[in-house]
Amino acid sequence: MGLQSAVRAAQGLLIGVGSLVLAFPACAHLGGPYASVEADSVRLGAALQSTATATHSVHALTLANHGQIKEFTGAGAGAVFAVTWRGAGRPDLRSLLGEHFQKLQADNVRPGPRSRRQLSVHRSDLVIVTGGHPGGFWGVAFLPQQIPADFPSGELRN
Repeated sequence: MGLQSAVRAAQGLLIGVGSLVLAFPACAHLGGPYASVEADSVRLGAALQSTATATHSVHALTLANHGQIKEFTGAGAGAVFAVTWRGAGRPDLRSLLGEHFQKLQADNVRPGPRSRRQLSVHRSDLVIVTGGHPGGFWGVAFLPQQIPADFPSGELRN
């Protein structure tokens, strides 16, 4: 293979990968930007209702199956510092947690058959607790260092 054909092959690969990345819609995730919260509403076919306080905003996405995902952002256009979910179906945790999904997997590796146990991560920079059963899934994930100082912790109960 000559240099020109190798360059063309690499360019084709980059264009193909770029097309795949653009095909997947952006979604808000723990630690991600506020701008993608509305994209989540469209992607999930959810009704979006936002409320703002002096320290943070809560973006409640109500799904067609009556499940609910709440994304908490800092005041203004801050990043997502917490996410909660409750509903009949299990949400796409990979999308909700973003890069933190790998930590959930790593902290919950156990040998043997899978069980219906609660999954959790308790680190200084990340807390995730999720559980449930078919017809009733729930969870909460947050970044402790990014929670606003006057944030009422009871607001993360779902």
